[in-house]
Amino acid sequence: MDIQTWTYTLVGITFAIYIGIAIWSRASTTSEFYVAGSKVHPLANGLATAADWMSAASFISMAGLISFQGRDGSVYLMGWTGGYVLLALLLAPYLRKFGKFTVPDFVGDRYYSQTARMVAVVCAIFVSFTYVAGQMRGVGIVFSRFLEVEITTGVIIGMGIVFFYAVLGGMKGITYTQVAQYCVLIFAYLVPAIFISIIMTGNPIPQLGFGSELIDEPGTYLLDKLDGLNESLGFSAYTDGNKGMIDMLFITAALMVGTAGLPHVIVRFFTVPKVRDARRSAGYALFFIAILYTTAPAVAAFARTNMIQSLSEKPYSEAPDWFKNWESTGLIVFEDKNGDGLIQYLQDPNKNELSIDRDIMVLANPEIANLPNWVIGLVAAGGLAAALSTAAGLLLVISTSIAHDLLKKTIMTDISEKGELRAARIAAGCAVVVAGYFGINPPGFVAEVVAFAFGLAAASFFPAIIMGIFSKRMNKEGAISGMITGIIFTASYIVYFKFINPTSNTVDHWLFGISPEGIGTLGMLLNFVVAFTVCKFTKEPPEEIVELVENIRTPN
Repeated sequence: MDIQTWTYTLVGITFAIYIGIAIWSRASTTSEFYVAGSKVHPLANGLATAADWMSAASFISMAGLISFQGRDGSVYLMGWTGGYVLLALLLAPYLRKFGKFTVPDFVGDRYYSQTARMVAVVCAIFVSFTYVAGQMRGVGIVFSRFLEVEITTGVIIGMGIVFFYAVLGGMKGITYTQVAQYCVLIFAYLVPAIFISIIMTGNPIPQLGFGSELIDEPGTYLLDKLDGLNESLGFSAYTDGNKGMIDMLFITAALMVGTAGLPHVIVRFFTVPKVRDARRSAGYALFFIAILYTTAPAVAAFARTNMIQSLSEKPYSEAPDWFKNWESTGLIVFEDKNGDGLIQYLQDPNKNELSIDRDIMVLANPEIANLPNWVIGLVAAGGLAAALSTAAGLLLVISTSIAHDLLKKTIMTDISEKGELRAARIAAGCAVVVAGYFGINPPGFVAEVVAFAFGLAAASFFPAIIMGIFSKRMNKEGAISGMITGIIFTASYIVYFKFINPTSNTVDHWLFGISPEGIGTLGMLLNFVVAFTVCKFTKEPPEEIVELVENIRTPN
């Protein structure tokens, strides 16, 4: 079968599985819709958490960024992996013991303020929509190449699938769908990596193949070969970096604390029966996440090596099929600047004739390496699984923030459970439409957009949650002031450099040399400073809040 037939077959089978699971696990109560009735087994929750957390950014874009940035791309590996450890150790058990459905619910009750709850609702919606934009872009990219439809059409199809199982099943349906999606995405990620590792290095373990000698060039290691290829084209060595130390540190920290502040990941720990189960599911999830994250650097190196070797100085008329296939999507653009008919891929922007979207590298990797068509179709199904799993979790955060925190807790406190469930489903439906718009008109690469979401979460939620758990003195005035300061500063910085004045988005114009991807760390520090300063000059929290903090920090 050809690539398109394999893709339709595998994507169709996986979509049928997702829809079948959603129908089987349809939520009938608000508890099932919000937190799956808190009855999910830790192992299943670990699988679902891994799928929820490993978005299109992890599957599609992360290895693509590493393949272009080399050592600089390691910030995504260190930040996202370290952030999950931070979440598992510092936040998950305490939030599970607190027993609330959502992060705004925690903020509202811990800071004894409807204003604090409203600020948290706005932050949750803002962060979630920023994050979901990257997921829907990933869906569109997969559909545009492998199913040969417009990106807009692909996003709309993805919207329909997510709408069905997120609105129908709620957290209960999403959880068990994500278990299936993890199995699909990890299989789809590992199979081509193993194939290519064997072909290039003879080692079936990609993590070891990454540091092995090449079969075609005995005595030459993969990374040495890649360094030489990069330098011959005018790029810096693959194992060298261009980012400043401060920016590297701030991006890594923003991704770490942003992970710990992401509401769609935090809510997963409310789905298990006990606090102990929250810790166990966090451990399972870390193991499942590590499988993909330790493979990503190898995938990046394999893809870039094969790409350069298959294109460098090749006549455009003899370009390989994979190049023409992706060129038809508009994600690869060739401009013959000197009219010699050769494909020039160079560091010099005046001579470089290729524009390659970084998000295609993982998806194109099997084609570049001439793997069987079924492997290419499998990667397409895996990319969709990664994007849809995270999109569903984010849409649920948006719907619960509106239905539970805004309506039930603030505006319509006497709303019935049936009415609240209906409102949650309507909110999820509306959120799908808005998410689709951002997927069609994204503000950047998948991983870049997701990095912005992590920065916003770092600047707004993380300090409020940490101080809410570990500071008995922190009051509502401090927390509200800190959250508002953090998210306004961070969002303004990102908007200015990415939209208002993108031509000045260079290290010479950045504040302290910090890029928009890393500014969330500075926003977080401002949040802490403002919160503690305001706290010192305002009234202490009530005695019952102090006792509440003591209780959630004390083991059962």
